[in-house]
Amino acid sequence: MCAFRRENTITLLLIEDDESIAEPLLFGLRDAGFQVLHAADGYRGLELARSKQPDLVLLDVLLPGVDGFAVCRTLRRESTIPIIMLTARGQEMDRVMGLEIGADDYIVKPFSFRELLARVRALLRRRELDRDREAVLPNERLQVGDIVLDRNTHQVWQAGRLIELRQREFDLMRILMENVNKAIPRQELLDRVWGEEWIGDPRTLDVHIRWLREKIEDDPSAPRYIETVRGYGYRLVDPKARPAHPA
Repeated sequence: MCAFRRENTITLLLIEDDESIAEPLLFGLRDAGFQVLHAADGYRGLELARSKQPDLVLLDVLLPGVDGFAVCRTLRRESTIPIIMLTARGQEMDRVMGLEIGADDYIVKPFSFRELLARVRALLRRRELDRDREAVLPNERLQVGDIVLDRNTHQVWQAGRLIELRQREFDLMRILMENVNKAIPRQELLDRVWGEEWIGDPRTLDVHIRWLREKIEDDPSAPRYIETVRGYGYRLVDPKARPAHPA
């Protein structure tokens, strides 16, 4: 079993301008044993994220100066830090946008503190498991077509070109390549990449698959590697194993 860090060694960053929301959250999270930093606007949030390197960010969408979506995009370009977006917006497009720009989870106000705490802990557990797995990975490579994945160095190349993947993109690619030509159920991919206790929007899987296709497929709208198995899940196909179509 992996040894999880004590919560009093974990630092969270809350970026929230509404004091009526921020104050009880700060009190509750600190009472739960976390160290918590607070920023009341997007500029200060980015400054603290860069200087303090927190373990997780709780990010409001409607912020003065720089809104939460812009903050999320910037953080995701710079790091793989887990991000949970907090917002009063409940529309589907807002939730999807948050996931597409790199948020790991999305919770709509008003929410219960217990639900938020459960999501924070689930994301942190997943992060710790990822780190533990990286520490014991064997030095071996997987290859499918012109794609090479090194499970030890945590790198992926295509036709000799290094492909930059985020943590969960790499995890998805690894699982798909380890099961080449096999269809994997959606729920299994969610459980293995996000963790069985993860509470979030399952459509984040589709978003991450789309990102992968944009990085490895010549034509993401007609993928030759990552296939959708309708009503079931996804499959990574070795192009050499595809049956030849009759002329």
